[in-house]
Amino acid sequence: MSRFRAAALALAAVFVPFAAGAAEQVNVYTYRETKLVQPLFDAFTKDTGIAVNVISASSGLEQRIKAEGADSPADVLLTVDIGRIDDAVAAGISQPINSPVIDEIVPAQFRDPNGQWAGISMRARVIYASKDRVKQEAITYEELADPKWKGKICIRSGQHIYNNALFAAYVAKHGEAKAEEWLRGLKANLAQKPSGGDRETARDVAAGKCDLGIGNTYYWALMLNDPDKKAWADATRVVLPTFEGGGTHVNLSGVVLAKHAPNKANAVKLIEWLAGEKAQQIYADANYEYPIRAGVPLNPIIAGYGKLKPDPLPIAKIAANRKAASTLVDKVGFDN
Repeated sequence: MSRFRAAALALAAVFVPFAAGAAEQVNVYTYRETKLVQPLFDAFTKDTGIAVNVISASSGLEQRIKAEGADSPADVLLTVDIGRIDDAVAAGISQPINSPVIDEIVPAQFRDPNGQWAGISMRARVIYASKDRVKQEAITYEELADPKWKGKICIRSGQHIYNNALFAAYVAKHGEAKAEEWLRGLKANLAQKPSGGDRETARDVAAGKCDLGIGNTYYWALMLNDPDKKAWADATRVVLPTFEGGGTHVNLSGVVLAKHAPNKANAVKLIEWLAGEKAQQIYADANYEYPIRAGVPLNPIIAGYGKLKPDPLPIAKIAANRKAASTLVDKVGFDN
């Protein structure tokens, strides 16, 4: 039994085994759902002949890789959100990607200054607004604390990684004191205690519990194509909020090259391939994400939100303010 297969069985995670007879391979640990990433890996194997072995889990992959140490079979960690990417680097399980291809394709704003991670696709944290009750076309993040929205906003936990990144961006742009004031105003405007997920915020807007829900861009597209949730999307429209004087907060689906990657060359090939035109189009059409590579057409549903102007704040600065944002959420009792 190979080292990778033994480790995979021990982890009891969702595992897609080796392609029979494959001469080349790369091992990917991922938080992404298999149905979302398997088309990418199948296309990569078809293009390169390199088999992709996958361990998929919902939590704890950084700790698993760290526990495996130098014997870890992991080559690449493919994950979402700067929170998890930052956790991987902090756990000491990464190494510099060192790819001129990635440096050329991925804007510096969406790469680690030290090369420890790179963004592969983007999602924006936006507003699901009631079609019936909200006529305002443009809304700033700062405005979400305006008393005119009192009792009209729904949102998931302030400690969830998606909101943590948004709040960390606010801290980075305005400082902790103003961020605290803003969080207190946002909390005062909530229609109910933070709960559920992004889809549930759309559900609650559709039910009239609130007028504005905070969610990620791809969820709205997924709901639109889900017969059980289409009514939630139909009752809302996506508003791309901006920071005053800035743009829309975006987060990443990103990659980390594992510190002890046994198939390092193939891992770099995969990372570079994921930033290529074919993979970027799959990200756009299958996952409803914004391509990181310029010039790749958006999925029509996502394009229908309007032109995205990503905020220029480097994602690394958001990562640097995650702890401060988390502390402020507790300080103001946001989730209470």
